[in-house]
Amino acid sequence: MLYSAFIFGLISSFHCIGMCGPIAMMLPVDRQNEAKKVTQIVTYHLGRLAAYSTIGLIFGLLGRFFFLAGLQQKLSIFIGLAMILVVLIPEKIFSKYNFSKPVYKVISKIKSGLGTQFKNRSYKSLFIIGLLNGFLPCGMVYVALFGAIAMQSAGFGVLYMLLFGLGTVPLMTIVLYINSIITASFRNRIQKVIPYIAVIIGVLFILRGLGLGIPYVSPSNMSLFVQQTPNCH
Repeated sequence: MLYSAFIFGLISSFHCIGMCGPIAMMLPVDRQNEAKKVTQIVTYHLGRLAAYSTIGLIFGLLGRFFFLAGLQQKLSIFIGLAMILVVLIPEKIFSKYNFSKPVYKVISKIKSGLGTQFKNRSYKSLFIIGLLNGFLPCGMVYVALFGAIAMQSAGFGVLYMLLFGLGTVPLMTIVLYINSIITASFRNRIQKVIPYIAVIIGVLFILRGLGLGIPYVSPSNMSLFVQQTPNCH
């Protein structure tokens, strides 16, 4: 299931352009020194990947708890259904309940921290910008976190989110150089594809949890990665 993280990150990066693209395009990088600019952009991405990995660690530990409780297959089915519901339920329905109100202050502090770091051109500032950027609320990250929980361990949770983050790197880098070619209409077309990808990944998690005996897709009586009972002879 790890491969789905990178693919989803790659597709989600078109959504990232709209949400985080302005932050990337405002990065205080050296526009005159191309070599330095590259290292500065890499530093920014490392900050984002560090944020995603940290979140993956937390949710991977949560998934480990469910694994130890013997609920991994039920959890996989639940996560698959949750992924599908998140993309099928209209956003306006979620907006009625204002789920984000408890974290408004945290978000405000993150944005304030971003504003402060944009005044500097140091590598430390670029890393912090990426780090804070990674912690900003994002619907695509929320979907990826469902996958991190299903990984059943802290290590795999980190790896899942790291691969998701790596999937967003290519396009988020390209937009810094040739953002003019990624038009609004092109981005909108890709945005329409994202829900379908999320649904496909959700279906894969459901199949994994059902244990239908399909090799690599829905193994019977197995965890997501290893057999529960040793096969000793």
